[in-house]
Amino acid sequence: MSAAAVTATQLQQLFGHVGLANGNAYSQHIFHRLHQCHTAAMGMHHYMCDDKKCNHLHQQYHSCGNRHCPNCGGLKKEQWIENLTAQLFPTSYYHVVFTVPHEFNALMLGNRKEMFTLLFQAASQTLLQFSADEQYLGAACSITAVLHTWGQDLSFHPHLHCIVSGGGIKNKKWVAAKRSNQKFLFPVAALKKVYKAIFLKKLRLLLAQGLLQTEGINTAQQIKKAGYKNWNVYAKSPFGSVASVVEYLGRYTHKVAITRHRIIAITEHSVTFKYKDYADSSRQKTMVLAIPEFLRRFELHFLPRQYVKIRHYGFLQNHGKTARLNAVRKKMKLPPLPPKINIPVAQRMLEKYGTDITLCPQCKQGRLVLVKVVYPKAGPVVLSPGIDAASAIRNKASP
Repeated sequence: MSAAAVTATQLQQLFGHVGLANGNAYSQHIFHRLHQCHTAAMGMHHYMCDDKKCNHLHQQYHSCGNRHCPNCGGLKKEQWIENLTAQLFPTSYYHVVFTVPHEFNALMLGNRKEMFTLLFQAASQTLLQFSADEQYLGAACSITAVLHTWGQDLSFHPHLHCIVSGGGIKNKKWVAAKRSNQKFLFPVAALKKVYKAIFLKKLRLLLAQGLLQTEGINTAQQIKKAGYKNWNVYAKSPFGSVASVVEYLGRYTHKVAITRHRIIAITEHSVTFKYKDYADSSRQKTMVLAIPEFLRRFELHFLPRQYVKIRHYGFLQNHGKTARLNAVRKKMKLPPLPPKINIPVAQRMLEKYGTDITLCPQCKQGRLVLVKVVYPKAGPVVLSPGIDAASAIRNKASP
């Protein structure tokens, strides 16, 4: 089976595998939503062509809307990217990645919310500390931090991708980046030491307060081993332009653990997918996993309920952000932030894919008019009884 033959439906059906029966209730709920995505179980919109010669009836199944779903969220991502792009300043931007030693994996798996939050806090505090230093910037930079929890082989590998501005804000004034060559943000060796110190200090405090589940885990030994290690902080090449920042946002901010584009084959018993082996010069390899193991690894990356995986710090922090940014933009003779506009799905589809979803797929001339919405566990909602759509649907299609 070629990679092109692995459809969204095949991947979706995989999430309904019988081997999920023993999972916890939260994971079962997520897998259930992913399995039912774009099926009648999720409900549907009923449309009718407004061309009286056609009267074609069209059904559009609802998506599950779950953030872990490989088939959902594309259009929401576009809206999020546009909103953030409008807040970018004409300055250099850098990509910094903070990782956590594998010694803490068990502790993080058992305390995801607390430990993920600790990762956000340690990384952002480190960057803001260096940003405030006069020898580097002397102002508050902006930080957009994105949590990823997976490695290419679906192993548990929590790390934080940070987009950091070269310039910053101090006393409501813009402070330009000090390094015009844009090849240097902060010294990486120093970043590693400060980040490790902040992380371990906060971790010890959480443990002292009894806020972490530690049964069966020798936390003292873990901290000792991690303390001797050189923690990995990657300061990647700076983005070439604001446009390249936007491209990055589009590729990485709303990623899920794996999408069907990396999956080569799904059989009755196994899943074969592509991955990069970073320990072997980033060579691309294939991995075959039994379905239960594949689903177990996929489940490792379910985020805690309502946990926010993208956070902003520095001058992009939420409190007073619009007024703060507009005050600085005015001094820089830049236009104020544009109002947020939620672009309709039909327009998004037309702009991004060139697909007019309002056009009747049958006659290619009439327009689809929404006449009824069917929700799961609820009856139909008739929106346009004036054209007798409900009776037409009952006669020509099953709900």
